[in-house]
Amino acid sequence: MIRKIIKINQEKCNGCGLCAKACHEGAIGMVDGKATLLREDYCDGLGDCLPACPTGAISFEEREALAYDEKAVEAAKKASPLPCGCPGSMAKSIHREETPVCAAPAPNSSQLRQWPVQIKLAPVNAPYFNGAHLLVAADCTAYAYGNFHNEFIRSRVVLVGCPKLDMVDYSEKLTAILAQNDIQSVTCVRMEVPCCGGIEHAVRQALRASGKFIPWQVVTISTDGRILA
Repeated sequence: MIRKIIKINQEKCNGCGLCAKACHEGAIGMVDGKATLLREDYCDGLGDCLPACPTGAISFEEREALAYDEKAVEAAKKASPLPCGCPGSMAKSIHREETPVCAAPAPNSSQLRQWPVQIKLAPVNAPYFNGAHLLVAADCTAYAYGNFHNEFIRSRVVLVGCPKLDMVDYSEKLTAILAQNDIQSVTCVRMEVPCCGGIEHAVRQALRASGKFIPWQVVTISTDGRILA
């Protein structure tokens, strides 16, 4: 049938996820950090998501589409309490009791302060980025270095990725995060293996492209779990 349905401009989407939260039917979800119409039959065409979008990436169009299925939407709501049906795409801060810098945190305690942590999933304008010390880490580093939480994640917002497995250039996403938020510093942690140079390159490119002067450093971890530099 021909009906009115939303259209999402992927180039304008900044990955904030606000439209997915505003969509009470669960028609919109975050895929690779971008808002996506997941189910045509979940979209009622009323446009609750339009005013939530800060970049104007969402509009209406009339085209051939599946009819709105209210019964399927209600069934999905009962099966999942989240608007987008995907816990991995919902940004949230994790509040932990502050430990004085001079005091050692409790053994084996997580220092993670936000979700999600994957570069591809993190919303560009998540509130936890403002005033943050940013950690961009190759995902293998947390496995190789035993005290990773206490020495690197502690007091930082962390983003992880693997340029070899994801086969993407993270620099565009990181540039947007640096340019649109008040980032205080950047720490890049990578493995010594050559393919890990991709994540360091992305950080360097993003720092240059952001147009900001932000203190930064690179730390290299050996495959046997030592800090090399």
